[in-house]
Amino acid sequence: MTRIIPAQRATTTIFQLLTTGIIAGIAGFASSFTLVVAGLHAVGASDAQAASGLLIVTVMMGLVTIGLAWRYRMPITVAWSTPGAALLIVAAQGDIEFQAAVGAFIVCGVLIMVCGLVPALGRLITRIPQPIASAMLAGILFPICLAPITASVDYPWLGLPMVVVWLILLKVAPRWAVPGALVAAIVAIALTTEGNLLGDAAVVPQLTPVVPIFDPILIVSLGIPLFIVTMAGQNVPGFTVMRTYGYAVPAGPVLTVTGAASAASAFFGGHALNLAAITAALTASEEAHDDPKRRWIASVSAGATYVVIGLAAGFATALVSVAPPIVVVAIAGLAVIGALITSVRTALDAPEHRIAAIATFLVAASGVTVIGIGSAFWALIVGAVIMAWLGWRRKVAPAPVPGGEEPTPEGTKPATPEKKL
Repeated sequence: MTRIIPAQRATTTIFQLLTTGIIAGIAGFASSFTLVVAGLHAVGASDAQAASGLLIVTVMMGLVTIGLAWRYRMPITVAWSTPGAALLIVAAQGDIEFQAAVGAFIVCGVLIMVCGLVPALGRLITRIPQPIASAMLAGILFPICLAPITASVDYPWLGLPMVVVWLILLKVAPRWAVPGALVAAIVAIALTTEGNLLGDAAVVPQLTPVVPIFDPILIVSLGIPLFIVTMAGQNVPGFTVMRTYGYAVPAGPVLTVTGAASAASAFFGGHALNLAAITAALTASEEAHDDPKRRWIASVSAGATYVVIGLAAGFATALVSVAPPIVVVAIAGLAVIGALITSVRTALDAPEHRIAAIATFLVAASGVTVIGIGSAFWALIVGAVIMAWLGWRRKVAPAPVPGGEEPTPEGTKPATPEKKL
């Protein structure tokens, strides 16, 4: 009798790799594309410019994913900067000229590229105190995560179905919770919106070049914070995820390529690219394949999926443009709740830095603008100053109280370190 089990197994293996990549690509796009469009709109992009930005950043991250995965035979996956897109919404205080925002995007991309070429700079950025970096990211995400509540109150026929579907799928199929909420929102928008989106000429994908303007104030208030949240909130976790699955990703080449791709994308409205974390966890895990040496195929499949999905950027932007802005942000808010939880937990992990972390969080979430510079930058400054001041104060504090145990800043026993999973 002829044995066909090995052939069947090989076919099943390839199918598993390809489908895992397709699922990762669809989930990665659907979970936060509304945040990208809303962020680009917030910094002055027109519908055409936002569609161009979504198109270029989606296609570019697909091509870079394919290239890196193929070159290093690792399941390296690239994504757009989700916290960076959230930052665009928070940083948009007053009128911003999109050309100046593009200038800030280019500076961000160049800085990421320099981190790859100059390892010392990359190490310096990753040494920003974790409580401060995480608290700033939490402050950026907090207003976004409030949007589902506001949308459910202001537009209950749009917001409530989305939240209900999200909660149901979070229980039975967590991976599809956000895409399911997106589908519920699309159906609700289609049923309550007049006109035919499919007949709109804007649905046709096209790139719109943007001539950048390098405004020093906007570079400081937008470009540098975008660089920091992309590095601390995406690249560092991305490398950590890959190490967890046993892959030593070459940091220099990855940062150089993603930084260069970010800068190039910016000329067509894209904001930033980085190493993926959540999507990478799909393609790098056992779910993709039992053999770690073959999982890179799943990343290639994810990259190809991104390229195909990018052709729908025009329709995605047209859909976002007809929905109430708070509903658009609400969809993204559901997608980043997990990131908010992680950021808050990390920010408050060290008891001695909780005051500095909370101050950083409050300043970032406040949305204040001082001398034209947004809250994300000032949050870093305030947090660093408070951390330095309290650290200095602890050094000159009196000796520990009798009994041999020095009180913590909260007056309680030192917390027992939690076991890190």
